Amino acid sequence: MRVVILLSIVLISAFNPALAEPDFVHIKHMAQLSSDTYEAAQQEDLNTTALANRLAQQDEVLLHDSVIPNSDVLYFLSENDQYQTIAIRGTANLNNVIVDLTVSLQPNKALGILLHQGFATAAQQVLEDVRPYLKNNKPIRITGHSLGGAIAVVLGMLVQQESLPLAQITTFGQPKVTNVGGAKQFADLPLIRVVTQDDIVPLVPPISPLQIRNLDIFWHIGEEIILLSPHQYAITRGLKSAMRATKFTHKLPSDANLLAHTMAQYLSLLDQLQQSRQAIPYRMDIKLFGISID
Repeated sequence: MRVVILLSIVLISAFNPALAEPDFVHIKHMAQLSSDTYEAAQQEDLNTTALANRLAQQDEVLLHDSVIPNSDVLYFLSENDQYQTIAIRGTANLNNVIVDLTVSLQPNKALGILLHQGFATAAQQVLEDVRPYLKNNKPIRITGHSLGGAIAVVLGMLVQQESLPLAQITTFGQPKVTNVGGAKQFADLPLIRVVTQDDIVPLVPPISPLQIRNLDIFWHIGEEIILLSPHQYAITRGLKSAMRATKFTHKLPSDANLLAHTMAQYLSLLDQLQQSRQAIPYRMDIKLFGISID
């Protein structure tokens, strides 16, 4: 029985397509736009002029910005010659992130999968708000950090389902949004998940190897790029990526964890990778039913 379960998970993992060498110029640009979502707010009110000026320095034109009522989700839509981009703000409060994720998955009728209800509701609200401003003939990119990254993933699912021209989703420090079944159904979602090695938010909700027998646990979609220091990165996917969550500590988040989750740290590590970089294998040092994940 254990072998059957393990093989089932490995097969599910195989649905994740392999990425070529990561485009770190693109990833850095998405990271900067994600960071801009935090800079756009002044006491929860949008400073549209400042945001437009900041985006103009990156050859982006601000098309629309908004704070969704009740949920306070802040996002903006910008465009350049090639793409239109939706950037969604997250939160920098690590304790709040972990508390917000202590919920069960709920059925989502629109997508036909189990989802974190808070992320699903926020994503639907963003889609309804941004839809009048989207261009049907221009590729769409979506990005976000932390909870903003989780909303970005679900938004990408909705955009893909509506046959809008989804090009890429790039998230930073994103927690999980669905389970094994949901990950399988959206295995073709063009998602790049960027994490830092000590950021614990992508590991929550944490899992135990024993929970895998249920095949109803939170599960990541897409390829995971782990930013290491200095000038190094690793790539994981599927089972190996999910099993990183078994390393989650139940202790209170430390200052190191908080720093690792900040956009400032993501931008710093990405700056290093622009100069020089080396891909290295990521070793889990974890065995499942006696079989090494590595």
